Amino acid sequence: MAARGRRPVDARGRLVDDPFDCRITKDGRVLVSRGGRQVGVIAPPAADRLVRSLAAAADERSRQLLLARATGSYKRGNERR
Repeated sequence: MAARGRRPVDARGRLVDDPFDCRITKDGRVLVSRGGRQVGVIAPPAADRLVRSLAAAADERSRQLLLARATGSYKRGNERR
C-alpha cells in the first residue's frame, strides 16, 4: 500500500518490463545493467552492502528496487529504451 499522497513504487511497471541485471566481479565490484547496457558500477564497500542486501531480499521485486536505488535510476522515468 502506498503512503498517503504518494504513488506506489514502480507504478508504471518499468522494473517488470525492463528489469535490472547484475554481475559481481572478482575484485568485489557490482556491475549493474539494464536492457543489455551497463548502467552502473558499484565499488566496495557499497558493493558489499548491496550484495548482502540482494542475498537477503525477499523476492525479485525487492531485488529490482535495490538495484534501481543503487544505480540512482529510481523513480525518475527518464531511462532510455
